[in-house]
Amino acid sequence: MNKLFAGTALAMIALAGAASAESHTGMSACLITKTDTNPFFVKMKEGAEKAAADLGMELKSFAGKVDGDNETQVAAIETCIADGAKGILITASDTSAIVDSVQKARDAGLLVIALDTPLSPADAADATFATDNFAAGLLIGEWAKGALGDAAADAKIAMLDLAVSQPTVDVLRDQGFLQGFGIELGDPNVIGDEDDARIVGNDITAGNEEGGRTAMENLLTVNPDINVVYTINEPAAAGAYEALKAVGRENDVLIVSVDGGCPGVQNVADGVIGATSQQYPLEMAKLGVEAIAAYAKDGTKPAPTEGKDFTDTGVKLITDKPVDGVDSITSEEGKAICWG
Repeated sequence: MNKLFAGTALAMIALAGAASAESHTGMSACLITKTDTNPFFVKMKEGAEKAAADLGMELKSFAGKVDGDNETQVAAIETCIADGAKGILITASDTSAIVDSVQKARDAGLLVIALDTPLSPADAADATFATDNFAAGLLIGEWAKGALGDAAADAKIAMLDLAVSQPTVDVLRDQGFLQGFGIELGDPNVIGDEDDARIVGNDITAGNEEGGRTAMENLLTVNPDINVVYTINEPAAAGAYEALKAVGRENDVLIVSVDGGCPGVQNVADGVIGATSQQYPLEMAKLGVEAIAAYAKDGTKPAPTEGKDFTDTGVKLITDKPVDGVDSITSEEGKAICWG
C-alpha cells in the first residue's frame, strides 16, 4: 500500500468512526442483569459497555441484589423509561413476573431484548439473544449417559436447579439434560414432574456456590449414593463439589454444568467438573447493543436465527473425556475462548 493511499484509507476509517459515534450521540440504552457479581453477568456488562462505547452510545447498567430479585429489576425498567432510553437488554430473574413491566417499556417505544434467559412467554420481549439452553442441557446429558455407559441405567441423579419460580433458562437446561440422559420428560415446561426412579431429587441453588453446596448437602441426606450431579451453572457446581469433598465423595461422582467461564473450564481441566456447555455472554451483549442502535436509527427490529424463535449465540461442550457421538472440545481449547 503506498503512503498516499494508506493515509487516505486511515482518514476514511477515522471519519467513518466519527460519523458512527456522532450518529448515536445522545442515545442511551440500559442493561439489567440478575446480579452484578456472577462472572457471567460481569462479562456481559463488559461486552455491552464496549459495544456502546464503539457506537458512541451511553449505557446505564442495573442489577438485582441477588438472583431472583424481580423487584429491583422492575424499578430499573421504570428508570430506563423515565430516562428516555432507546432500548433495554435484560436477563430476567423472574421470567413471568417481569412481563407487565417489559410491556410498559415496549408501549413507551423502547426495544426490549431478553439476553440469556427467554421471557415467559418468549414473545413478551421484542427479541431474545441467547444460548440454546435446551441444547446446552442436552449436550451434558448425552455426555453423562455416554460416560457412565451401562451404569447409566442405575444412576442416582441430583438435580441442582436455579430458583423456585422456575425461570425459562432453568427449565430448558434441566429438561435438556434429562432428555439427553435418556429420561422421559413430563411437562417439558415444568421442573420436577418426572417419575424416573433414577432422579433422587431437585433442589435450588440461586446460581451461586453457597447455594450449590447447601442443595448438594440436602440431596445427599436424601440419598448418599448419588453418583451424577446436574448443575444449573458452574458456581453451583463448585459448591456441589465442596459438599461432596466434605463427605469424601469428590472422586466418584460425575458433575456436569453449563457456562464455560474460565474458572469453570479450569475445573474441567482439574477434574472437578466432568463436562460443561460453554456459552458466550460477550456476543449476546454486543449483538444486543447493536440491535438497539439499529432500532433507534430506523425502527429495524432484529430477526431470529433461521428455524428458531431467538438469536442463537452458540454453545460448545467442553470435556477432557470425550464420548463417541457427542461433539466436544478440550479444556485447553475452551480456555482460549472462555470468559470471566
